[in-house]
Amino acid sequence: MSPERLQKVLASAGIASRRDCEELIAAGRVTVNGRVVTVPGTRVDLEHDEILVDGQPLRIPAKRTYIMLHKPAGVVSTAEDTHGRPTVVELVDVPARVFPVGRLDLDSEGLILLTDDGELAYALTHPSFEVEKEYRVLLDRALTPDALRSWRNGVLLEGEMTAPAWVELLETTPEGVWVRIVLREGRKRQIRVVAKLLGYEVRRLIRVREGPLQLGDLPPRAWRHLTDE
Repeated sequence: MSPERLQKVLASAGIASRRDCEELIAAGRVTVNGRVVTVPGTRVDLEHDEILVDGQPLRIPAKRTYIMLHKPAGVVSTAEDTHGRPTVVELVDVPARVFPVGRLDLDSEGLILLTDDGELAYALTHPSFEVEKEYRVLLDRALTPDALRSWRNGVLLEGEMTAPAWVELLETTPEGVWVRIVLREGRKRQIRVVAKLLGYEVRRLIRVREGPLQLGDLPPRAWRHLTDE
C-alpha cells in the first residue's frame, strides 16, 4: 500500500469526515508510531505504521454502515455535544462508530446521513462535487418577484456571492408560505441567513433530498439502513 495523507486514512477508517479528521489531527489526538502528529497532510502507510486516535488503534471496518435519519428539531448534528444536548448519533442503535455527514442546524429537520465511510462523506460534502441538496422551507410570507429573482441569482453573503439556487413557491397555508429550495453549496445556515437578508423569516426548514437520497415518508426520529449502492 502506498502512503496516503493521514486525514484520508482516518476518514477511510470511519473516524469522521476528512474535515473533522483534520481537526482531530491539529488537536494532537493522533499518534503515528508513538509520536503525536499535528500536520494533516502527513503521509502514512496503514500496513506498516501504528496509528492511534485518542489512544485507540486505528481499524478499518470490515463492512460499512449507511443510515438515513429523519432529524427532528432540537437535536444537534454532531456525534457528541459539550452542552449535553441530544445528538443525531444517539437516535440510532448500531454497533458501528458512525458520524453525521454534513450538518443541519439545531432548529432544522429532515434527511441526514450517518456513516463510518469517510470517503463517501467527503464526496457528499466537498464543494467541488456540487451535490444538490433540496429543502422545503416555510417562510412568514410570500416572496416578492424581486426577492425571488435575487435568491435565484445569488446574493452577497460575507463578501461573496452565493451560487445560483432553484427557488419556487409550493403552497400558501395559514402558517406561512412553503417554498422549495435546491442548493449546490452549503454555507453555514445559508437558507436562514439569505432569507433574513431579503427580509423574511424562516419558520421551518426540512431537508428532503441530498444527492440521490430521498427522505420520502420516513417519519421524524426514524431511521433506516441504506445499501452500498
